[in-house]
Amino acid sequence: MAAANSSSRPADAPIRSLIPARIDRMPWSGFHTKMIAALGCAWILDGLEITVASSVTSILTKEDTLGLSSSEAGLIATVYLVGQVLGALFFGRMADRFGRRKLFLLTFGVYLFGSGLTALTYGQGPGWDAYLYLTRFVAGTGIGGEYAAINSAIQEMMPARFRGRVDLLVNGTYWAGAIVGTVAELLILGHFEDGTAWRVGFLLGPVLGFSVLFVRRHLPESPRWLIMNGREREAEEAIGRIEEAVRRHGKKLPEVDEKAAIEISESAHSTYLTLLRVLFKQYPQRAVLASTLMITQSFLYNAIFFTYTLVLTKFYGVPDDQAPMYLLAFAAGNLLGPIVLGPLFDILGRRWMIAGTYLFSGCALVVTATLFEADVLTAFTQTTAWCVIFFFASAGASSGYLTAGEIFPLEVRGKAIALFFAIGQAAGASGPYFYAWLIGDGSDRGRLFIGFLIGAAIMILGGLAEVFLGVDAERKPLEAVAKPLSVVRTSVSAAKRGTARRLKKTDEEPPPPPPAPEASDEDPSSGASPV
Repeated sequence: MAAANSSSRPADAPIRSLIPARIDRMPWSGFHTKMIAALGCAWILDGLEITVASSVTSILTKEDTLGLSSSEAGLIATVYLVGQVLGALFFGRMADRFGRRKLFLLTFGVYLFGSGLTALTYGQGPGWDAYLYLTRFVAGTGIGGEYAAINSAIQEMMPARFRGRVDLLVNGTYWAGAIVGTVAELLILGHFEDGTAWRVGFLLGPVLGFSVLFVRRHLPESPRWLIMNGREREAEEAIGRIEEAVRRHGKKLPEVDEKAAIEISESAHSTYLTLLRVLFKQYPQRAVLASTLMITQSFLYNAIFFTYTLVLTKFYGVPDDQAPMYLLAFAAGNLLGPIVLGPLFDILGRRWMIAGTYLFSGCALVVTATLFEADVLTAFTQTTAWCVIFFFASAGASSGYLTAGEIFPLEVRGKAIALFFAIGQAAGASGPYFYAWLIGDGSDRGRLFIGFLIGAAIMILGGLAEVFLGVDAERKPLEAVAKPLSVVRTSVSAAKRGTARRLKKTDEEPPPPPPAPEASDEDPSSGASPV
């Protein structure tokens, strides 16, 4: 059913629409594949960016490049992560205010701009150092904004039965970027001198990503976001474009029953205060769940990933130039997890798959930590163990972003993803420093053993939170998982039942008191019944 034309609808009248149901029941088509490719590249570039920045840190300390001290070079990653957090918070609100499409175009452009400018750092000294950090901060804000805008768009535009696996797949492609970045840096460092190699590395992202902007320009705005903001005509045009693309690929659109319609009323644009009211008044348990999942996975990942090469070089004697090869295996395990396990999050369900991946990875880390402390592992077996652990942990970590978005109302979805991403990053930022301190000079395995046990306990905590607080959102419409703030009724049948209850209640109410004496000749039942 087409939504009513906004020009013929009274300003205060509710909107009745089948658009959410039409999206949720749509068959898979080339349009959805194109959307994944256009939006998912952001995580590939994020993984590439982090890997490149880690690879060139030592080069930037040389006098023939930028001559940074070790602490100044390390600050590059910190500034980038701070930019991610602030960018997520700022652009997350804008995604809810101005739409998903405008933001995933803007944030990607900001990332390309900032990363490209980093390669133009040509001198040494405080001024050029400030310029370098500023460009890394700008690039980080763009990628941080992508997390909110893209997760929102994917969740709102994917058919309900595919939503979980697609969101996990897109978030998991970060590790494809890590693989590309590692291979690229090995080639670049082997074919260019230091002064050129690091610039080429930072230009990889903009060069690979520039063409993606043109693909994204042809993606429609989220019809759900449009209809919830009262823009009925545009919502119908957007869903029409998607349905036409589905038909062109030979797929038949299912009939959608009128009972699946929702009625909404336009509401004021939400702010972070709106989000806080939703979190603390309507969904406090869900807020605890999302926070726990994001904090636990962020801490473990930052702790292990950023100290991965230190463990190999300090405890297993792996040469510095061979450590990236082990990183490739680690990244491959992380990439395969969401790809292989993703469908099960839609088939078996969110609660048991999220809890299972967190609990398994935590328990497996306990076993690995025990073997590490006993000094029975080699560099190869240590890497193999981490590959197995993070095969499961990667799927669980990606589901944190899925959970943070789909269990809260549409009006605050972008801000919710941004807020919990920021909470997770802030908590996880301590992991690399803490684990690097535990590693020390590699002479005391007992300290790192305790660190591994702490990481395992944190992941187990996340799994238990999902067991007791998890939301069974698989294959359900988003509006059934978290009712939008602007919804009046969720279906025509519900509206009929509500009307019947009100009429029955009116019939059962005692007659009103007699009118005042001067109006005693009026019939008290002549007034119009309330609607």
